[in-house]
Amino acid sequence: MTIVTQEAGAPFGAAPPSGDAALVTEGLTKRFRGGQVAVDALDLAVPRGSVFGFLGPNGSGKTTTIRMLLGLVAPTSGTYSVLGLPQARALPKVGALVEGPAFYPYLSGTANLARFDAADPTAPGGTAKRRIADALERVGLSAAAGKRYRNYSLGMRQRLAIAAALLGPRELLILDEPTNGLDPQGTREVRALVKEIAADGTTVFVSSHLLAEVEQMCTHAAIMRAGKLVAQGTIASLNGGLVARVRVETPDTADAARVLGTLGLADVRPSGGEVTAELGGHAPEAINASLVGEGVAVRGLAVVRPSLEDVFVGLTGEGFDVDG
Repeated sequence: MTIVTQEAGAPFGAAPPSGDAALVTEGLTKRFRGGQVAVDALDLAVPRGSVFGFLGPNGSGKTTTIRMLLGLVAPTSGTYSVLGLPQARALPKVGALVEGPAFYPYLSGTANLARFDAADPTAPGGTAKRRIADALERVGLSAAAGKRYRNYSLGMRQRLAIAAALLGPRELLILDEPTNGLDPQGTREVRALVKEIAADGTTVFVSSHLLAEVEQMCTHAAIMRAGKLVAQGTIASLNGGLVARVRVETPDTADAARVLGTLGLADVRPSGGEVTAELGGHAPEAINASLVGEGVAVRGLAVVRPSLEDVFVGLTGEGFDVDG
């Protein structure tokens, strides 16, 4: 599915190579009445086979972007492509969960999926029973297939929604805030399910405002702020933009700082009862041995590695929900 509008949006930065991408946008922009810009010149490339985290605070343009990618909202300008196919051929290969599941509370999981399947004009009716059973098994709901939806836990409801998106073979799965409102157990269930789906070869595009969750689940990520793309790349490359630091807890901060400086560590910072410095290529155990050997009382030593939150704050000067 490729949409081209008359006005070309100005691209933001350089997107990764898009030759083997499941999703590509170029200058994608959505402006609502009154001049509000929800998405501003978005250049995005989602590699096939990735679990791609689409990050940003609530109101940063994530859901609007997803709606444009699914053809639910027309862009003001720019272009986008889904699976490199014409719209009629792309959409049957895409499963989506946007803004939470909606099911009949008094119907079972199986009955609800049967109604979803019947509403899909591209679904082969003769295989509906088998495909529904396969989808329920894939999300771990076979034992609860006959249970009424109103008796499902939040995690089970999200899994049923994902099952609805997997009733046919999908090359791309788009999930908008799939762990929103879930307790820790439900969050773990959905996280494990996303990883299993990706392991089978499906590209998974997950929007979220929870950085820690995306960091555990995704291979790649893009960060949005106020409708603009701030950064994108692999999780490792995004985290690699900041350096790891060693933190030493000690009552002997002056001596510890001296030893760390002698060892060649950069940016040594004593503060209160601890000293921090850039780790560089130094082994933590060697640092600890040197401190102890110089008579420094070490109460604790830890390596602090940058997180997606650190990356976001470093890029924008702001933070948003990390744990929900």
